[in-house]
Amino acid sequence: MKKTITFLLTLITFATVAQTDTTSATLPEITLKNVDGGDVQLADYGRNGKITVISFWATWCKPCIKELKNVNNLLDDWIEAYDMELVAISLDDSRNAVKVKPMVNAFNWDFDILLDPNGEVQRAMNVANPPVTFLIDQNGKIVYTHTGYVEGDEYELEDHIKELVEN
Repeated sequence: MKKTITFLLTLITFATVAQTDTTSATLPEITLKNVDGGDVQLADYGRNGKITVISFWATWCKPCIKELKNVNNLLDDWIEAYDMELVAISLDDSRNAVKVKPMVNAFNWDFDILLDPNGEVQRAMNVANPPVTFLIDQNGKIVYTHTGYVEGDEYELEDHIKELVEN
């Protein structure tokens, strides 16, 4: 019985890794709303020639908020050094989506915030639980994915951004 369970867990792990191999994937053609109610085509971020960091987050997710605060502290330097942009996609459902804009204003976040209240992008990009961060290269390819957040992960992300600039 233990061997069967171990085999199944191993099989599930490999299936999950295979699903999250996004090195040749691009952003889905899905329209989202920004916090001001405007329509934004997500795939356009992959077509603008910039390095793009996409962070999936939620107002109830403490690690998400910590990550976005820490990245925001570095963002001006990153924009100047790497010609990049940050997009945060809220996974809050329609009941909690009303909390997003006040939180963004309270933290004085000056980057694009999009809303995915129905989980359409979340499903399309295989995001299970936030925080999940995607790095999109200048050609629109997803080249790096990171799940979870611990203090200092933003510096690992910066190392991956640097690699894109150096290549």
